[in-house]
Amino acid sequence: MPPVFAHGALRLYLLALLESGPKHGYELIKALNERFGGTYSPSAGTIYPRLGKLEEEGLVATESEGRRTNYHITAAGLAELNTRRDELAGVENDISASVRRLADNLRDDIRANMRGLRADLAATAEAARASVRTGDFTAAATRHSPEGQRTLKEAEMLLQAFRDDLRVELRLQASRQPLSPEALETVRTVLDQARISIRNSLPG
Repeated sequence: MPPVFAHGALRLYLLALLESGPKHGYELIKALNERFGGTYSPSAGTIYPRLGKLEEEGLVATESEGRRTNYHITAAGLAELNTRRDELAGVENDISASVRRLADNLRDDIRANMRGLRADLAATAEAARASVRTGDFTAAATRHSPEGQRTLKEAEMLLQAFRDDLRVELRLQASRQPLSPEALETVRTVLDQARISIRNSLPG
């Protein structure tokens, strides 16, 4: 996969992020994550060396606030940013293209995984139908038998556990950063596909 930022583009974008006010490293990482709609999150090992280089060049200065180190753009940094506004616009366009590319890759991965899941569920469903056809009991008998009731209850408990687990995951994600529209659409697509696959796996 091609790099998210072209050579030198990230340091320029960091200056642009600092133009709105001082920020510490985590805030810059979070801002980049949000700009990419959650599809890309730079590591501390990527961000801090570039901030250090900007400080060496006099484009960024630091100040301590408790245990945090805040970074703010200097007059020299602002002057460089002003002379490179056209280049910054190009970086913004590249970011938009990267967001689309990363989202497309994510959707492709999800589709591939769902195709595999559908194939597995279809095979399981066929095996279940064959078992019912060749078994000593009918579908109606199974439905009303204690075994059938037990199986139905277990299936409902599995669905409830899945729902509870997913709610916890979503709430944890939302506590770290807002759920982006792209992430919401991905969740909707996966759940729709899962519902169709489960429905098709049930004996007709």
